[in-house]
Amino acid sequence: MRRYLIVLSVLLTALTMTACNKQTENLPNPFFEEWTTPYGVPPFESIRTYHYAPAFERAMSLHLEEIDAIASNDADPSFENTVAAMDRAGEMLSNVANVFSMLCAAETNEELMALEAEIMPRLSAHNDAILMNERLFERVKAVYESRLSKDLEKDQIRLTEKVYDRFVRSGALLDEEKKARLAQINEELSAASVRFSNNVLAENNKFVLLLDAKEVESLPNTVRESAREKATSLGEDGKYAFTLHKPSMLPLLTAMSDRAIREKVYRAYLNRGNNGDEYDNKQIINDMIRLRTEKAQLLGHASYAEYVISEQMAKSPKAVYSLLDEIWTPALESAKRELEEMMYMFKVDFSEEGYTFEPWDWWYYADKVRRNTYQLNEDIIRSYFSLDNVRQGVFNLANRLYGLTFRPVSVPLYHQEISAYEVLDADNSHLGILYFDFYPRDGKGQGAWCGYFREQRYDEQGNRTAPVVSIVCNFPRPSESAPSLLSIDETQTLFHEFGHALHFLFTDVRYNGLIGVEGDFVELPSQIMENWAFEPELLRGYAVHYRTKEVIRDVLIQRINEASKFNQGFATTELVASALSDLDIHSVTEYKPIDVDGFEYNALYERRGMLSQIEPRYHYTYFAHIFAGGYSAGYYFYVWAEVLDKDAFAAFRESGDVFNRDMATRFRTEILSRGGSDDGMVLYKAFRGAEPDKTAMLKARGLWEEPEPEEDAQNEDNQSEVEE
Repeated sequence: MRRYLIVLSVLLTALTMTACNKQTENLPNPFFEEWTTPYGVPPFESIRTYHYAPAFERAMSLHLEEIDAIASNDADPSFENTVAAMDRAGEMLSNVANVFSMLCAAETNEELMALEAEIMPRLSAHNDAILMNERLFERVKAVYESRLSKDLEKDQIRLTEKVYDRFVRSGALLDEEKKARLAQINEELSAASVRFSNNVLAENNKFVLLLDAKEVESLPNTVRESAREKATSLGEDGKYAFTLHKPSMLPLLTAMSDRAIREKVYRAYLNRGNNGDEYDNKQIINDMIRLRTEKAQLLGHASYAEYVISEQMAKSPKAVYSLLDEIWTPALESAKRELEEMMYMFKVDFSEEGYTFEPWDWWYYADKVRRNTYQLNEDIIRSYFSLDNVRQGVFNLANRLYGLTFRPVSVPLYHQEISAYEVLDADNSHLGILYFDFYPRDGKGQGAWCGYFREQRYDEQGNRTAPVVSIVCNFPRPSESAPSLLSIDETQTLFHEFGHALHFLFTDVRYNGLIGVEGDFVELPSQIMENWAFEPELLRGYAVHYRTKEVIRDVLIQRINEASKFNQGFATTELVASALSDLDIHSVTEYKPIDVDGFEYNALYERRGMLSQIEPRYHYTYFAHIFAGGYSAGYYFYVWAEVLDKDAFAAFRESGDVFNRDMATRFRTEILSRGGSDDGMVLYKAFRGAEPDKTAMLKARGLWEEPEPEEDAQNEDNQSEVEE
């Protein structure tokens, strides 16, 4: 009976959507037609906001019809008529949802945000209507229980197990009352996540700091010019505008000599979602932790962290804490040494009593130390890393490792600034389409990510549809006198996101349900690409001065690589701090109203001894990864995957050639193409021949201390005995 009530609820929702959109329901809708665009990419030029509601309505209705046909099938349950049929169902809904979610993140507006707030809870209800369908689950369970006795192939067994586990983790074994409560929780969480995201976007966009010419004298020419052009676009001729978007903020924190200005900008960044106004996120955070804790316990887990991590490589919060704690202490010690080095310069600038080193001083004095110690001038370095050059660098790397070619193509775009490429495999076959969306806009979220408008998929005849992938970043805009020039970190970011793109492009599995991988495995394909970014041989092929056309000199390459461990105590501490904050708040086993600021402060600064001069990479109130993304109880993914990526890259070094084509082919075959067709550790060991070793990661971050040779240690023991 409950199944029919849930379906009825979804259908009533659909009717509401219909009633709200009577004026558009009979208009032509690109989602109702087969796309005849080049390579079947979305027809962005034809899609309007009013198309989404009727498209979602029809797509959900069709999906429910497909599901009902599977659930009511009189034939005995089999892999093909149940699990595979479910895997094929919902193609239209996937198409609509993929386009909608990508644009909500990269090119949104008030109308789209309002629609997102309305649609996302309804999608949650739709999914629950399927995953709590008792007749459907009975068929899935029957296939699952007989999977080993049937003549199923390995990937079919794997898919059956994943589908069954998804039903169980979604409440299929609960009684009717608990199913109803879980469905309600999911809807509320979905709505809260959208509100959180929209609040952060509003906070990012509302802050603008206008400075005059004298106040920006200490900034490099390229930074001043970008700020002047931003001010002009806002109608403030003669001024210099700075925002909380990192391409604007970080250069200011790094080069602004006026300490009060640095403080003003950084405090505004830290206080996003925490100003007691309409964009404040503290109550939303409380609501989400309360709901997530209740959800986890309904499903038999002590905490939401336990619920999430139980299906990851780590398996338990204890294993995650063990890794993070192992890194935390040496990272803090390294950060303390870095602080001591900067304090000499700080005391020269502020010799009077009463001045203390603050978080907004770190970038400024770290840059001074970098210049003095490594003779690295950020402005000079950027001159060799124009965005076009760096993009060519990732193309060169993909060609060298995998034989790929990237050909510019004319296809529909969702914004005029975007570029698109056809990706050709080593045999010149079509591998997919790749979009690049590089610059900040008011309608785009902060940070960088890679997603898809279409996944790879196979039809029943075995024909593969290639993916349509998009890399989205927030890099500095070109100015009148210079192209977009990237920092070392921004260069690594493009290599990182390109790694995700390769993962999407290379994935080659016949079932949609086997595309996804564990969360703490998903960053391996992206992070490993960062290891090549500053390899001397690759650098000489793409790092060219934008004005003089001079290839980067060996002395600069040497300085970049010598400085690679510089400031890693700070970088590691702020990263691990956020991973710990995430894990701590999601490890709550009994919800009580949370003082959001106090909870974080107590856990990091009082209990773990974090330096007051360092802020975590994200504070809760703007931590979109965990409250509006897929990283709740999973921000540790980056650290866990770094163990994998550094150990995997060590395999290339051990081969004697970091561009070893045979090794790259193995990495593609055993990891990148396999999707979630096996557990992440199984895939990794198939490539590496062993479980990952943390040593390479600790060395890369400058946190490794070589153990004493056993012979020397034994001699010391013997000497001690003699002395005694």
